[in-house]
Amino acid sequence: MTVDSNSNSNSKPKQNYRDILQETVNKKYRKRLLLNRLVTIFTIVCVIAAVVPLVSILLEVVKNGASAISIEFLTQPPGSMGSGTGGIAPAIQGTIIVVGIASLIAAPIGVLAGIYLSEFAKKGEFVEIVRFFNDVLTGLPSIVIGIVGYTAIVLSIGSFSVLAGSVSLSIIMIPIVVRVTEETLKVVPYSLREAGHSLGISKTKVTLFVILPSAKNGILTGIVIAISRIAGETAPLIMTILGTSLFFTGITGPVDALPLRIWRLASQPYESAHAFGWGSALILILMILALSMGLRFLAQRRSLKAVK
Repeated sequence: MTVDSNSNSNSKPKQNYRDILQETVNKKYRKRLLLNRLVTIFTIVCVIAAVVPLVSILLEVVKNGASAISIEFLTQPPGSMGSGTGGIAPAIQGTIIVVGIASLIAAPIGVLAGIYLSEFAKKGEFVEIVRFFNDVLTGLPSIVIGIVGYTAIVLSIGSFSVLAGSVSLSIIMIPIVVRVTEETLKVVPYSLREAGHSLGISKTKVTLFVILPSAKNGILTGIVIAISRIAGETAPLIMTILGTSLFFTGITGPVDALPLRIWRLASQPYESAHAFGWGSALILILMILALSMGLRFLAQRRSLKAVK
């Protein structure tokens, strides 16, 4: 009897410990489950809060701008003020030229700077200073960059020009490309670098032929984001290219652009001008969308070829 009583007394605490442990685990699991659901709901609410204004803006632009779209609107220069005739062809041409030249200037500089900061720069004050000023330049007001372009280029050449506008927009674009390139290269697994070095390949070749191709989709996305940012800038263009109703005449002459044309049309007290402004905004959005989809299609196509 003594043995039985001792065994029963020993088994009860063990059972109690198990119950307490199971209850504790269940409580923590319920807390984690509740927290997970709350975070999920909060995330969904944030996504909706971000998407709803974007969709409403797009619908408003399409609603007010679709009626203005026509062959004449896309191929003719602007008509007389308030006449409701003409188009935005010089603005479309000018936007493509100015943004294209700015991209040709900024993309190589930004990508190479990002590669240097990620792969070749040693930790120290110089690198931190470069990163700091790059971040400062990212948040610099565009009107300040426009004033710099006006002072440095417009006054030197003696006229508003495509060159001044392109250089100003490239200054806005470079820090974005640098930051995205650096962060994208950091995400590439270090094992790829080790594999290349173990084969006796130099660091430069490993970076150009192994690391960079692995990060090309992210870098292209950063370039598209930067192009989208500068394509809608108005303040630097007011200070550098001024705007004109004529087609492109030369890199040292003024040119029109869609942001400038939208700003001018919105400033006029005519319904037809406002309709043309909405149409110009729709064309600008479609151009950015086409560029983004085109670059993504090319990147995915090259990825599929590489896999095959």
